[in-house]
Amino acid sequence: MQAAPPAPATTARAFSALPSTLAVRPPSLTGALRALEGLLLRGGQRTARRNAWSAVLEDRRRARARREAQSLLEAAAAPGPQAT
Repeated sequence: MQAAPPAPATTARAFSALPSTLAVRPPSLTGALRALEGLLLRGGQRTARRNAWSAVLEDRRRARARREAQSLLEAAAAPGPQAT
């Protein structure tokens, strides 16, 4: 007579047997794209691309500040209600 096959492991036991590195959250989209970029581009190209993106962000920041300053100047120059 043969022994019965062992009972299948429960899900909790199966997951507890996994290495702790697999329990970590998967990388973000940004991290995955940077990893792909690292594989596809050489170091100089990667640096140039990051520098270009930083310049774009800085230009946007300056443009926003310029628009805010312009609207404040226009508001200050506009004639307001006069006191009676």
